[in-house]
Amino acid sequence: MTHPLEPLTADEITRAVDILRTHEPRVDPSMLVARVVLDEPSKDALRAGDVDRRAAITIVPGPAPVLLEAVVSLTDGAVVRCDEIADARPALLFEESFNAIVAVMEDEKWQAAMRARGIEDFSKVQLDPWPAGTFGIAHETDRRITRVLSYYRDEPQDNGYARPIEGVLVFVDLATGEVLEVLDEGVVPVPPDAGSYFPADHAPRTDLRALDITQPDGPSFTIDGNLVQWQRWSVRVSMDPYEGLVLHTIGYEDGGRVRPIAHRAAVSEMVVPYGDPGPLHGWKNAFDAGEWGLGRMANSLTLGCDCLGEIRYLDAVMADEHGNPMTIANAVCIHEEDYGILWKHQDLHGGTTEVRRSRRLVISSIATVGNYEYGFYWYFYLDGSLQLEVKLTGIMSTMAFDPSNDAPAYATVVAPGLAAPHHQHMFCVRLDMDVDGDVNEVHEVDVVADAAGPDNPMGNAFRPVVTRLTNERDAQRVVDPSCSRTWKIVNPSVRNGLGQPVAYKLVPGSTPTLLADPTSSVGRRAAFATRNLWVTPYDPAQRRAAGDHPNQSSGTDGLGAWTAAGRSLEDTDVVVWYTFGVTHVPRPEDWPVMPVEYAGFHLVPFGFFDRNPALDVPPSSHCESP
Repeated sequence: MTHPLEPLTADEITRAVDILRTHEPRVDPSMLVARVVLDEPSKDALRAGDVDRRAAITIVPGPAPVLLEAVVSLTDGAVVRCDEIADARPALLFEESFNAIVAVMEDEKWQAAMRARGIEDFSKVQLDPWPAGTFGIAHETDRRITRVLSYYRDEPQDNGYARPIEGVLVFVDLATGEVLEVLDEGVVPVPPDAGSYFPADHAPRTDLRALDITQPDGPSFTIDGNLVQWQRWSVRVSMDPYEGLVLHTIGYEDGGRVRPIAHRAAVSEMVVPYGDPGPLHGWKNAFDAGEWGLGRMANSLTLGCDCLGEIRYLDAVMADEHGNPMTIANAVCIHEEDYGILWKHQDLHGGTTEVRRSRRLVISSIATVGNYEYGFYWYFYLDGSLQLEVKLTGIMSTMAFDPSNDAPAYATVVAPGLAAPHHQHMFCVRLDMDVDGDVNEVHEVDVVADAAGPDNPMGNAFRPVVTRLTNERDAQRVVDPSCSRTWKIVNPSVRNGLGQPVAYKLVPGSTPTLLADPTSSVGRRAAFATRNLWVTPYDPAQRRAAGDHPNQSSGTDGLGAWTAAGRSLEDTDVVVWYTFGVTHVPRPEDWPVMPVEYAGFHLVPFGFFDRNPALDVPPSSHCESP
């Protein structure tokens, strides 16, 4: 029997689209399909056990910025609803983006701009459509548009980002394929270096010996459908076209029962704002989840390259833009890896030494969004903690400059005539926490020093100060390393064996907030990135931190708008939104391909167990007696 949270199968996608086209007169086969996904049942429906299997479908009915959003019952073969959403645009569609490239290639003004730079063979030009953003320009009104950048590849396999064709920016209507404007800010020399990162141009090291990871007895985890179970952990895994990797019903078996920790966890949105204020780069602020799609851009992972060890994979089944099912093979990688020491003590009096090795389950996916790669790694540990780590790599977005002039002020020179603008990568993960039940509350914990005085005669005292976040206006918080700030998600009605309320602690890493002005276009649209922590009451309709349709949005949807209501966070089901990321001031060592940079956070049990839950981990078979 199919579990209610298993993703749609290929047959279900086909059937859902057929039901909609048959029973909804506003929909016909010529209309493009932006997405077909499982319409996830509510928590109440899951508890009741009688779940109608449904699909959510987004249709692009024509060139106007209007969408149709439908829910189809696969159980009943009927359309549950079909709503028209005005002033909304889907993520950039692949077919329309390809048509935009063709339109630019055929445009006489763009061709003239290329010839002015000595480029006659247009087949050597790489064209990259970008989300256009929202800046109040005439092209945006009642249109779905893209801005297209040009790069030069002398050979098909060249690194196009090494040779940007600076000064040229093209506006295209995505729906009609009409070139609206060719902006030419003047000729800048195309950088000479090809920026190769291929082995043929870099003699490989010869002293790196083989490193093999084997599990002769097979892995310790099991997979049944999309249910993964490992070392008392259980989690359901799926792939959403926009959010990418999604985890459902995270739980931990303790004392013969599975204790819930989180109902759903996923990267709800991300934004990459650039810090160069000029007309050719200042508009760049890509929402890579909502404007492209982390799931749609997921890689098919390769054994020994992306994942190493005793690997198991999950495929991702999605709909193409004509409503047909398509499969991304090996989209999710699942494996175990050694993680050093879990715990150890050497008793000098008793003459004993006990040491246990840590191991973690890894559930990962990698998305390529244009020039960048993002690896999303969820780690589950033997001590009941879990972690999300994002690995950033790929190739930086670049700009050319005239070496005879001063170097750009808002970018780092990475090669002759080539610079990479300063930028940020900000991720917002939505954590629908259910720590031992639905009703949770969030406490901010700062560790502060007491003033020296009679009660602190040696001036050494410090203690945690706990502040309960009681409404969503006050629950907009930032990381503060000076006081080791963390946040606890607490279930006040469940106590551990010591009489303490059970909780999980969110431990932030080093992370920035959005540097753009809050009143700027990206500041309004990516309000989620102006704070590190947000807490809202559970609302299944509020799933995406920048709103459901961030492409060319005005910024009136998403966390900034929702939390203006100031809803209470007391005695209710809460959702924690955590924004993290990196501020990337590029360095020469990031060129021509960027070594991985890391960002993320931990969720750590805090009173969820009565004691160390990893005491029963057996000693390693590799451990030799002294």
